[in-house]
Amino acid sequence: MSKISRIILLAILALLLLPVGCSNGAESSVVRVGELAPDFQAQNLDGQTISLSSLRGKPVLLNFWATWCPPCREEMPYLQQIYEEWSGKGLIVLAINTDESPSKVRGFLESHGFSFPVLLDADLLVALRYNVVRYNKLYIPTTFFIDRDGIVRKKVIGAFRSKEQIEEYLTEIIP
Repeated sequence: MSKISRIILLAILALLLLPVGCSNGAESSVVRVGELAPDFQAQNLDGQTISLSSLRGKPVLLNFWATWCPPCREEMPYLQQIYEEWSGKGLIVLAINTDESPSKVRGFLESHGFSFPVLLDADLLVALRYNVVRYNKLYIPTTFFIDRDGIVRKKVIGAFRSKEQIEEYLTEIIP
């Protein structure tokens, strides 16, 4: 291989690898069961900032969703039931809305009578951190079950079909 060919090949490889080394501030690593859940900060509908690390010591059900997502809408009543029945047992339910305005989210929740806590992820930084966004596709609903120590115990992609199905996973984070 000639010197010019090697230089061209190296330049092409450098250009191909360049995007891998760049970051927009959102770390897109794979969230693994059995490992510490990545910390994040997001605002709720009242403008208060919530961080996952501030909830350490409590089990957390973390659900990514959107109002336009039919499977997300189907599982919302079950999440509401879980919120109502398990919050007294220490469970924190956090529904992270992806890429929608506060007014749209608030209207949706009010029209359906949902009262569980919702965080806003308009720029998808939390979804990226949890690897819910891949190849410009949003994988929702996706739910993470995080124990009191902040360890991810289960990751479920897709909608729950019943409250009981969610409760099966809760036994892994609430003794």
